Amino acid sequence: MNKKMSQNNFAYIDGANLHKGVLDLGWELDYAKFRVWLKEKYGVRTAYLFIGLIPKNKALYQSLQEAGFTLVFKEVVYDGDGKPKGNCDADLVLKATRDAFENKCDSAVVVASDGDYASLVGFLQEKHKILVVLSPSTQKKCSILLKRTGVKIAYINDQRSNLELK
Repeated sequence: MNKKMSQNNFAYIDGANLHKGVLDLGWELDYAKFRVWLKEKYGVRTAYLFIGLIPKNKALYQSLQEAGFTLVFKEVVYDGDGKPKGNCDADLVLKATRDAFENKCDSAVVVASDGDYASLVGFLQEKHKILVVLSPSTQKKCSILLKRTGVKIAYINDQRSNLELK
C-alpha cells in the first residue's frame, strides 16, 4: 500500500463550483470516476460534497452517495427569478477548519476555484494540512486570491479524458 493510500485525507468540495466550473468548460464530470480518482491520486478517504438541498434532486443525491461522497446539505433559498441559491462557502470553511483544528485528517484537498476560500487555504497552510486545491476552472479563471496563497493548484480540466462522463 502506498503512502497516500494509508493517509487519512479529506476532500472539501464546493458542489456548485465544481458542477458549474466543469460545465463552463464544455463537459460533464463522472462523479463516480472523480471519487475513485480522489482516493487513488490524493489518498482521500472522506470526500465532503457541499450542495444545496432541492427535493426534486433526490436521485442525484442518492447517486452521489453511492459513488462515495458524504453530502453536506445547505438549505436553498430562491432569488427573485426563482433560481435556487444554496451558498455553501461558510459551511465548507467551518467544516474544514474544525477538522484541521481537531486533527481529524492528515491533509485536505479543497475543490473550488473561488477566492472566498483563500483564507481557508492560508489557515490550512499554517497548520500544514493542505495537500492541493483542485480547480474546476481554467488557470485564467481560477481566483488570483487562491494563486497568491502559493498553494499547489491542479486543474480538473487536465483530467478530462479520465473523468468525463461518457
